[in-house]
Amino acid sequence: MLLSLAACLGRSRAALARHSPSASHDDSLVDRPFALLLHLVTWNVGTASPPPDVTSLLQLNLQGLAVDMYIVGLQEVNSKIVNFLSDLAFDDPWSIFFETILSPLSYIKVSSIRMQGLLLLIFAKHAHVPFIRNIQSQFTRTGMYGYWGNKGAVSIRMSLYGHMVCFVNCHLPAHMENAEQRLDDFEHILEMQQFEGEKVPGVLDHDVLFWFGDLNFRIEDYGLHFIRESINNNRFSLLWEKDQLNMAKKKEAFLQEFREGPLQFKPTYKFDLYSNEYDTRAQKMLFWFNGKKRKPAWTDRILWRVKSLLPYASEAGEVPEKQPISMSMHSYASHMSYSISDHKPVTGTFGLELKPLVSIPLVTLHPVGDWSTEQDAIVSYSALSEFQHSAWDWIGLYKVTFRHANDYVVYAWVQDNEISSGEDAKQVYLSTEGLPTEGGQFLLGYYSHTMQSLVGLSQHFQIQPSRMLAEKDLAWDGEALRCGAAE
Repeated sequence: MLLSLAACLGRSRAALARHSPSASHDDSLVDRPFALLLHLVTWNVGTASPPPDVTSLLQLNLQGLAVDMYIVGLQEVNSKIVNFLSDLAFDDPWSIFFETILSPLSYIKVSSIRMQGLLLLIFAKHAHVPFIRNIQSQFTRTGMYGYWGNKGAVSIRMSLYGHMVCFVNCHLPAHMENAEQRLDDFEHILEMQQFEGEKVPGVLDHDVLFWFGDLNFRIEDYGLHFIRESINNNRFSLLWEKDQLNMAKKKEAFLQEFREGPLQFKPTYKFDLYSNEYDTRAQKMLFWFNGKKRKPAWTDRILWRVKSLLPYASEAGEVPEKQPISMSMHSYASHMSYSISDHKPVTGTFGLELKPLVSIPLVTLHPVGDWSTEQDAIVSYSALSEFQHSAWDWIGLYKVTFRHANDYVVYAWVQDNEISSGEDAKQVYLSTEGLPTEGGQFLLGYYSHTMQSLVGLSQHFQIQPSRMLAEKDLAWDGEALRCGAAE
């Protein structure tokens, strides 16, 4: 089953790659409908450190990879006081881990949010970054009656090529008997998470909504032996009708709008650490501690909802022939090889087909002339008329493997460093003092303070290294050759 899914996904990716703007340097591609490939990960990491490798989790080992965006939702990230305080000053280890893996592949972190043990990370290919706008994040605590963030949700919303998309990473209450509390908490999260802007103030107002995380829904009624036998015989369908989330979808109207792929993988909870064996603890009772074995359950889930955009009439009374945005799931799977916690991670890969409502970057910029590290450099940029400038906007010089907007080599304030202003373009200089002496491949990015994001990226270009450094390198090479000949 897994082999056939992988083969099918490979073919889907090849098709999507041909229609994705990141697959070509032809900017005109964004003027017509295309498909983006989104890969979502949800994983309760049980306070563990990152594993040595996540190649298969991110599907980096599949041929013809064309993922446009990675969305990673983690639960139970280590949130002890010492860890949490250090993470406030520096990126947490999990963020650094994923940035280190994805930045060499031309992905940058466009946004992230953490609430205690909940962490949500969003990465995108360079080509899509100027079309990801209006980024906002929210969090809702539901633990300890709303006073503690061990349970609840974090979310990130954005305009993606003009379509509003929202990602919600949840950790809902545990235990078999709390099914109703889980539903109440999710409804509370939907009510509490409000964003700025009249058009899409709430979570459910977005064109596309992803809801995922450790939702903690269990399998009711069946005994431990029956559940395990059903799993061992791959008869998962016997368990679906008693899955609490499936049961709730039949009676809760707001849940019926959410879709989920088939649960054709083993329940993802609860495993012994560093194994693929379900809970083997001996039963014991000590005061309030219940040591009985946990029943396996599909606690880790990915659901989605596409807002009904049709039918609606235009001003002329016509109905568009095709929905401007739609989505299909290409894979939904657990990953049994990861054993650092009592949960297995779950991934979902989606094809998001859309007709872009925005097809031109707000800012276009490029280096002027050939750059070297021995003279001031000049950047030329132009902006669309609707772009709102700010005195706090800046242009950054980035390595081609940069991790996020603040991972610049050097930056210049746009207004303070302006040297010329015309109707079509303006120019800004970067002082030679900040340029990297070793030279190399770089790109430029325009950061909007108002939008809190990069709104323009240049093509890659070369900076020539310092002549003094080059002469030192030649002298060093010559000395090494003489030493080698003498030996």
